[in-house]
Amino acid sequence: MTSSKDLCKMAISALEDKKAEDISVIDISEVSVLADYFLIASGSNRSQIQALCDNVEETLGRAGTPVKQIEGYDGANWILMDFGDIIVHIFDKENRLFYDLERIWRDGKKISPEELA
Repeated sequence: MTSSKDLCKMAISALEDKKAEDISVIDISEVSVLADYFLIASGSNRSQIQALCDNVEETLGRAGTPVKQIEGYDGANWILMDFGDIIVHIFDKENRLFYDLERIWRDGKKISPEELA
């Protein structure tokens, strides 16, 4: 079985392939039972945000981890992808600033994508 850390790395790679901006990772394993990691990324428009979502879904699906649920795909201002151990949030810039998940989940440990490697 693929570890949540490895899933995180694969998701980051899939986001980077489609030019996601400002990717951040929050380790919430110590503060929540929801998941081990939150991945947060931004896209610049609806088409890119949907392409980011599609690429993450395809990449993790091929690795044997299908998405459990996707919310917000049609509107594409905030897409939430639930893979169980990791939750991927893809925002447009406005909604990312507005919802500020990094602040809300500041009890988690913010780690750089490079630290996962």
